[in-house]
Amino acid sequence: MSTPVLVGGFAAAEATRILDAACRLAGLDPTGAVLLRGHTNAVFRLRSAPVVAKVARSGTQLAEVSRTVRLIQWLTSLDFPTVRLFPVEQPVVVEAHAVTFWVYLPQPDHPVSAAQIADPLRQLHQLPTPPVPLRALDTVGAIRRSIGAITVLGADDLQFLTDRVDHLEKELAALRYPLPPAILQGDPQHRNALHDGPDAVLCDWDTTAFGPPEMDLVTVEIHCRRFGYGKAHYRAFADRYGFDVTAWEGYPVLRDLRELRMITTNAKRTDASGRTLAEVADRIDGLRRGDDGMRWHIL
Repeated sequence: MSTPVLVGGFAAAEATRILDAACRLAGLDPTGAVLLRGHTNAVFRLRSAPVVAKVARSGTQLAEVSRTVRLIQWLTSLDFPTVRLFPVEQPVVVEAHAVTFWVYLPQPDHPVSAAQIADPLRQLHQLPTPPVPLRALDTVGAIRRSIGAITVLGADDLQFLTDRVDHLEKELAALRYPLPPAILQGDPQHRNALHDGPDAVLCDWDTTAFGPPEMDLVTVEIHCRRFGYGKAHYRAFADRYGFDVTAWEGYPVLRDLRELRMITTNAKRTDASGRTLAEVADRIDGLRRGDDGMRWHIL
């Protein structure tokens, strides 16, 4: 018996049905919509208009999506470099599932470089407190919740992950941050930024929080190191941003914590037959060996 294909936590047919209904409510035509991404949220490009539709992952709270919409509206009012919402009332709700619509930006065949992310990310970190309440960054809590939801790993792996977050939590408490707390994008990386002509804009604001900007900077560094972009990519980013997080004594703690969150988040979203399971197992094995340079693969 074949396993149903999951798109954004839904069976593929269910994600398409929700998209169709949301488009009708928004006055858009879903005919021929193309799936762009489906691992986290179900993201579709419409053929009938320059629009990208995002069906929030199954289980996402409507309040979270509404908060993201309000944040983007505020950023847009400041002319901040973000992808913009398509001008319809948002979010559109279909059977308690939230759908948002965004302006489509045609993309070349190469991703945004790390250096291009530096300017909008630095600008974000310098913004005043927004009128939208943001959650405080809680990486340890997120990791613990993910570990509690994992069904595909054995007891030894789960204990290893738990012991690791316990150790990192103690080290985290002793850190002293050189940069002031700020709005965090939450997952700044090459796939969460888009070309907008010669410039780049940030996108995918699902994990926005308030906290130490060093965590955003560590996230960029991890993506450069783990996903094959290389040291030169990161160096160009750090030079342009104006701060090298790897030269800070707290870097190893935030690096290990962020990587653990990436692993546990992916682990909780797969099942025993999921294609991400082998990658998750390889990453955990790399952690056990202390292999900081092991190449990871995009999920």
